[in-house]
Amino acid sequence: MIVLENVTKIFPRTRTGKAVAALKEANLEIQPGAFLVITGRSGSGKTTLLNLAAGLTRPTAGKVLFHGEDWWTLPDRIRSLERARKIGFIFQFPSLLPSLTSLENVALPAFFDLSEDAREAYTRARELLCSLDLGDKLGAYPRQLSAGQQQRVVIARALLGRPELLLADEPTSDLDDQTECEIMELLKRIHENTRTTIVLVTHSTQPVRYGTQSIHMAAGQVIPGPMAGDDAVKLL
Repeated sequence: MIVLENVTKIFPRTRTGKAVAALKEANLEIQPGAFLVITGRSGSGKTTLLNLAAGLTRPTAGKVLFHGEDWWTLPDRIRSLERARKIGFIFQFPSLLPSLTSLENVALPAFFDLSEDAREAYTRARELLCSLDLGDKLGAYPRQLSAGQQQRVVIARALLGRPELLLADEPTSDLDDQTECEIMELLKRIHENTRTTIVLVTHSTQPVRYGTQSIHMAAGQVIPGPMAGDDAVKLL
């Protein structure tokens, strides 16, 4: 599904006057159906790798392929459509609109696609929230939800378009240990039930046990993780 071929990402000079090599000649292949957990300290290149995989960041060198297509040979409009229709995003902070209810927040992405039917979007949003044990929170606003409940709403929103790929950037970093376990169990269940490909980055090693494979990142380099033997992820 995703292939990185000798990918390097260098950000321009910072205030210190030095360019930052966030990723260095990374080679990685992620097959459909994988649940890849990427660990590493802050600044190790995890989020950069995630953004490259999604076609949000252009590599300085190398290629990033999505279903065999180089992201950056596609026209901007096609690249945006591919992301909108095939990729779901879960960010570190919920980013829910405070003036919208849980149901409205989940259904919102459908209204950026004019081909979507409003009634169908709300039906799908309601089903997702109920499946995530939030059936009694459909009309609740973000301020009325706990941190874990907010993150469940975000997961429902990411799943609205039935994406092939789910990208999660530190989705449990702001949660206590118990809530982190609940969210990871939820993602594991989603993976097992739908076979959606999931790529999750985290600074903690605890989520590794929920994935099918892991890699570690340090100083912009990709290092094999502890769960060897699974061919869903290959270091090329």
